[in-house]
Amino acid sequence: MLTNRRDVQIQWGDCDPANIVYYPRYFAMFDDSTSSLFEAAGCSKRDIINVYGLVGIPMVDTRAKFYVPSSYGDWITIESRIEKFNRSSFEVTHKVTKGEALAIEAFETRVLVGRDPADPARLKSTAVPAEIIEKFMRG
Repeated sequence: MLTNRRDVQIQWGDCDPANIVYYPRYFAMFDDSTSSLFEAAGCSKRDIINVYGLVGIPMVDTRAKFYVPSSYGDWITIESRIEKFNRSSFEVTHKVTKGEALAIEAFETRVLVGRDPADPARLKSTAVPAEIIEKFMRG
């Protein structure tokens, strides 16, 4: 399965008054990392909308384990991969390292959604296209 790595420098606005990253900021970084993972597979969020006719890939469950804090100016590496595809959902893991140390392990469940054919004002889960799965398997 494809793995994507990206280096991120912690910015002033990521930190709380104690100069450690305020935990919701990590979830924004993980969202960016999931987007980067899809781009690395050759299937950007724009492709999901324009090519596959979907609305997006919202997160329906998330959790994280925090081991090592980070502060303004620190560099971290976020390694992201899809661990498993289900019918309309997939499981993403993010491992954050700071230097050689494992700083965070994070987990997401996301669902592909499109417009409900019976009521276009509503969203409905959509099966993950085989072509998308194949793009991740090549990695």
